[in-house]
Amino acid sequence: MFDPEELQKKLIRADPGFYTIDVCRDMARKLDRIAALKSERNAVLLAHNYQRPEIFEVADYSGDSLGLSLMAGEVEEAEVIIFCGVHFMAEIAKVVSPSKKVILPNLKAGCSLADTADAEDVRRRIEELRRQYPDLGVVCYVNTTAAVKALCDSCCTSANAVEVITAMPNKTILYVPDRNMAAYAAKNLPEKTIIPWDGYCYVHEEIEPETVQSVRKAHPDMKILVHPECRDDVIKLADAALSTSGMVRYARESEAQDFLAVTECGLSDLLSIQAPGKHFYRACKICHFMKMITLDNVLKSLETLQPEITLPEDVQAGAERSIRRMFELTSPEKIPASLASTID
Repeated sequence: MFDPEELQKKLIRADPGFYTIDVCRDMARKLDRIAALKSERNAVLLAHNYQRPEIFEVADYSGDSLGLSLMAGEVEEAEVIIFCGVHFMAEIAKVVSPSKKVILPNLKAGCSLADTADAEDVRRRIEELRRQYPDLGVVCYVNTTAAVKALCDSCCTSANAVEVITAMPNKTILYVPDRNMAAYAAKNLPEKTIIPWDGYCYVHEEIEPETVQSVRKAHPDMKILVHPECRDDVIKLADAALSTSGMVRYARESEAQDFLAVTECGLSDLLSIQAPGKHFYRACKICHFMKMITLDNVLKSLETLQPEITLPEDVQAGAERSIRRMFELTSPEKIPASLASTID
């Protein structure tokens, strides 16, 4: 049973004005019902690091998109995955756990970055570039649709993009879809020719260096952690450029007490809850897609087991190959069993 007062003590760190005791009483009732339904449905609930704080209270696992999907694949006894994230993440979960029913509580939860790369546009660009660069390799960020992943040689994450591109035998790489991450990789890999797709995450693109500098000026001893989806002029100000999971680990393990997490604001909410003894300042933006999933959405999805994520067979197979290739290039010992079984 969720205690409203204890719930408020935790959530109020994220937003003191919103999480009143009346709001937390209502949330506690819904959380109790969700917990009961998870057991009845033999479901596991995954919450991305940018979700609403109350979602974390009932999540079985929280983390980044790929990490969550891999964790779901390891929970063999679960029959249903409730993915509290955005559409492309739920697709990854389906690719990694094809035998499980994958539910995205709100189908409107999309991704502005993934939307910049339409599969047919990517296909045409690959064909065009391969006429010019016969050795072209294609690497896609996890923030792409399964249909785009199926067209690419390898997938990558924000944590291993440089490692994946380094391991690719190709000198020329088309990087889809984030132009900022492509620039970050090119800066670290001058021996490669990296052709960027002209996409970006509107949340990270809108974060300006002046905002970060003003927070640093007020708190000169803080550690600044920046997501690689940010612009180069913002990344230059960082103590470390890290994925969301990397930021969580850094904050937990660091002896520093003051941090600035330069990414979507939900991560600061999570950090303030998970590391209450430390201080997390903000130079962030809200992703309205990530905030679309509510406790009411989760309740309804557990009651109805809808909306379900399904993929065409060719897309499923192509996306499996792309994700598996990422592990083959960087950490073959970590290839998930569900993907290892698809090797030809």
